[in-house]
Amino acid sequence: MSVHAGSVKQSTILNDAILPNRASKAGLLERAFALLFRGLVYPQIWEDPVADMEALDIRPDHHIVTIASGGCNALSYLRADPAKITAVDLNAAHIALNRLKSVAAQRLANHDEYFRFFGQANHKDNLAVYREQLRPHLDETSRKYWDGRDHFGQRRINGFAKDFYRKGLLGNFIGLVHILGRLSGVKPSLLMTARTHAEQIELFDRHIGPLFRTRRMRFLCSNPMALFGLGIPPAQYRALAGDQHMADVLHERTRKLACDFAIADNYFAQQAFGRAYQSAEPGSVPPYLEQASFAWLGERSKKLDIRHQNFIEFLASQDAGSLDRYVLLDAQDWMTDQQLNRLWGEIGRTAKPGARVLFRTAAEETLLPGRVSEELLSAWHYDADLSQTLTRKDRSAIYGAMHLYRLK
Repeated sequence: MSVHAGSVKQSTILNDAILPNRASKAGLLERAFALLFRGLVYPQIWEDPVADMEALDIRPDHHIVTIASGGCNALSYLRADPAKITAVDLNAAHIALNRLKSVAAQRLANHDEYFRFFGQANHKDNLAVYREQLRPHLDETSRKYWDGRDHFGQRRINGFAKDFYRKGLLGNFIGLVHILGRLSGVKPSLLMTARTHAEQIELFDRHIGPLFRTRRMRFLCSNPMALFGLGIPPAQYRALAGDQHMADVLHERTRKLACDFAIADNYFAQQAFGRAYQSAEPGSVPPYLEQASFAWLGERSKKLDIRHQNFIEFLASQDAGSLDRYVLLDAQDWMTDQQLNRLWGEIGRTAKPGARVLFRTAAEETLLPGRVSEELLSAWHYDADLSQTLTRKDRSAIYGAMHLYRLK
């Protein structure tokens, strides 16, 4: 497929997913989001794979299908050694990142090299590693992506020599918040100096909480386009805000991120406040980047099938009763009722006995009742108790809730 043809296909499938209200103000916002979403959004996926794996109860014979995003979770699920993981995504940048991580797991000699590339992601030696050890083994599309140039004329692969986790819409948004903090006389990075839970709370209240009360921050949060950097499309912005000011909602979610978990055990907080992973120790990185994981990562990554495809289209191509676990991230927050019913129709058709579906929502309530037909939804049991428990354990903190459904 030519690069132009790939761009046309990506544009089409993104528009189908993100642009349900074309001829309206909401439609213009959705179109702007779709344009931005064609580039790198998430250098790191912002969902907690440890909480996911508790929900999914992955077994050796399972076939998992998940949205790929930045790839951290799909690779981390391999710790449970399932039979197969299919990671699909509409975003070509995310697909290229997933394939680069998978090839590197199979080709690099040791954890130090792998962690320097994907954990630290800021060393010039990574460019030689890419050129000599990774590039020859990438598929043509991924190779063209990493060899290509971004909007600033820089080769995309250079990001791994220049703080890759500060790239993309998410990295840029976190950087903007830090700039606003400095302009307002507060220092989010000071949270990293906390040594106790009490210190975390005290530093949050002194250096981060006040930021959400500043005029600059409240103005920023009142504009849906400003939060595109969090990967929040217009429809999800409305669900997340509800009846509150968005700055107040983000204050509440950021407090959970900063205060509910020990900083040393929460790599999401480390990236948000310290702008980097602090070590390769468990808790400070996604599971796939832990030192002990490298022993199995290369061989098990061969079980990872990475596809540039619409999630529903992938399900439609699968046999009935062939899939065990479904991870939807927050994609349903973007969908119309028609899309939700088509999705759950395909989930129901392809689900094996004992299948589970895991997803997150911006708001606290599950969005399915009243939107997905009772005929489809009645086949599933909503595990409200475990969903609430998992939501409390989710270190990423930004979502209203995690939701787990089991096939009856």
